[in-house]
Amino acid sequence: MTSQTQNEKRYDPRDTTLKFVNRPDDLDAFPPEEGDLCLRAEMSCGHAVTPESLTAWCRSLLDQGQHTFKCPAFRDGTNCNAVWPYQEVRRLAVLTAEEMQYFEENIARLAAAEYCEFQACPGCKTYVEREDLTNLNVQCTVCIADKKKTYQFCWQCLKPWKGRAPRSDRCDNDGCINRDLELLKNCKMTDLPQVQGVHACPSIRACPTCGNKVEHDKTGCKNIICPRCQIEFCFVCLKLTPECLETSSYFIPCSDGVAPRQTSIPVWHRN
Repeated sequence: MTSQTQNEKRYDPRDTTLKFVNRPDDLDAFPPEEGDLCLRAEMSCGHAVTPESLTAWCRSLLDQGQHTFKCPAFRDGTNCNAVWPYQEVRRLAVLTAEEMQYFEENIARLAAAEYCEFQACPGCKTYVEREDLTNLNVQCTVCIADKKKTYQFCWQCLKPWKGRAPRSDRCDNDGCINRDLELLKNCKMTDLPQVQGVHACPSIRACPTCGNKVEHDKTGCKNIICPRCQIEFCFVCLKLTPECLETSSYFIPCSDGVAPRQTSIPVWHRN
């Protein structure tokens, strides 16, 4: 059981199913004010939280496109990164009915986007999944059943397919271009103020693992975690973080310098 005022969530001290601890909230960067009586509960990873801090952290992850909730607290000088099941988050964050609806709808949407590629068929408007991510030529089984003939369309320009197949770059329709690729090729340059010497870096990158477009918020180190595949890579040199850190560190220039604007998008080979 938990109790909650109108403006602040609190645990019910009579709840014997939670493990309460007498130490600071590990998710709160600021020490508690004198006289703060808010109870802290211990997560499965051993770190202490309050309902407010846990809700704020997990909601920020959702808003960044991440549906896996990981502990950001430090242990022995490194991030804990323990994964919290949603059921644990829902309970210890004391989510309201409205918050549960927000969380669950976004978790479902992000999970579907991570594991599948869906798009509305231009013929019948039914959502179609693209199973082969290297082929832009897609057949709609609903249209085939309705029209009693093969119906193929281009995943990129959403026009009836024209030209040979399979192809990964474009079909033969006029104006069939990869807009994501054009964005990568022509994006403006930016700087990373907290990374030494990085003053001209492409502002948009395709994740080297899954091809998802990402931007750096210009705070913190040069590394970024892709919200889709959850792989961490260097926004500057585009190497995966472990490889980049072999010859560099989080806040100094990469040994290979700034990678130029990308001219191709990696295809995610999901196992």
